[in-house]
Amino acid sequence: MPALHPDSSDSPSPSVTPSTPAADLARARPERGRLSWRINAALFLATVASSFFTQVYGAGRDDTFALAARHAGQFTGALLAILLAHEFGHYIAARLHKVDASLPYFIPLPYLSPFGTMGAVIRMRSAIPTRRALLDIGAAGPLAGLALAIPLYAWGVAHSQVQVVDTLTDQAELGESILARVLEHFFGPATPAGTELALSPVAFAAWGGMFVTMINLLPVGQLDGGHVAYALFGPRQNRIAQWVHRSMLAFFFVSLGSFVARDVRAGFGLWHLGQHVNSSIFWLVWFEVLAVLGSLSQIARGARTEGPGPLNVRTRGFATLGLALLAGIFQDAQSPVFWVLWFVGLGMLLAMEVRFGVLAPGNDDLDHPPTGDDKLGVGRTIIAIVTLLFFALLFMPTPIQF
Repeated sequence: MPALHPDSSDSPSPSVTPSTPAADLARARPERGRLSWRINAALFLATVASSFFTQVYGAGRDDTFALAARHAGQFTGALLAILLAHEFGHYIAARLHKVDASLPYFIPLPYLSPFGTMGAVIRMRSAIPTRRALLDIGAAGPLAGLALAIPLYAWGVAHSQVQVVDTLTDQAELGESILARVLEHFFGPATPAGTELALSPVAFAAWGGMFVTMINLLPVGQLDGGHVAYALFGPRQNRIAQWVHRSMLAFFFVSLGSFVARDVRAGFGLWHLGQHVNSSIFWLVWFEVLAVLGSLSQIARGARTEGPGPLNVRTRGFATLGLALLAGIFQDAQSPVFWVLWFVGLGMLLAMEVRFGVLAPGNDDLDHPPTGDDKLGVGRTIIAIVTLLFFALLFMPTPIQF
């Protein structure tokens, strides 16, 4: 997950001056380390519990508790192994480059997330000095996570069951990336016409790990992909990030429009509009999430104290969460009035983005913090290109279709 940029919260307090005895500083630092370790451990255990019970809660109606618990344990073990590999890839690379980094902070999110977690973040408490260090730290996480996710998905699909497609049941369908299709082709069982692959718990966990990696490899801001792209392209990446970010908003409308056009041609009209909004809203939500992260980064660096005009972090968060929750709650609503009001609300949010936010001319919220001008070298350039190519292999136009 994204590594948070250093901010003023790590500056010495007024009571710590150059005249402070070294022994006092030595005693103070371990205290902070011990406290941080306990917080990290508590969040990790909470995430284990959250992931496990989310899977138990979402088990099939015909599953016994023992079977549900066994599957939940397999899922949780596989997913947390991938996330741990990802985060400690960042952590170890940061330590090798002598960048002060925190242990990973896992984020439990029971029930609201199908995985029971929103992943994890680490915090960089000192600046990343060179582009070589930036690449190593940014790429180490996704590559370490994929080193587990890919073989786990291969093993998982090999142990998945083929089931008859049930057209009478409304089930969400998981998106498929190029990489997932290749692994299913070589390791999964054959799926004759009218059948589909029901992923095993390990395969579902690995799918979740690859999904999280896809998000992190978006070449925007301070996501892992943003770090890698900035290391590769330098300041030119800031312009690229703006276009990638805006393409996410365009993708929301293109995806929604394609679903609606298909239904209109089939004679369904706007009957399933709510389902199509929910199938496409991922890109809208992440468009706003990245805007929030960019704004927070600017605040942390002291570039400003709050967002311009009425569009601050609180406004963005409330509006985005409200739109997503309303779309989910009223997914099957047939009232045209509700959806007219929903799109009016979306239009107001985007109008504020054009006037005050990331769509305004000259906005720099998604700019990456500058780093050294050193050259990557041939080996690291290849690693950067391969890492960004993994984003293309993991890309899913519709991660979850309702």
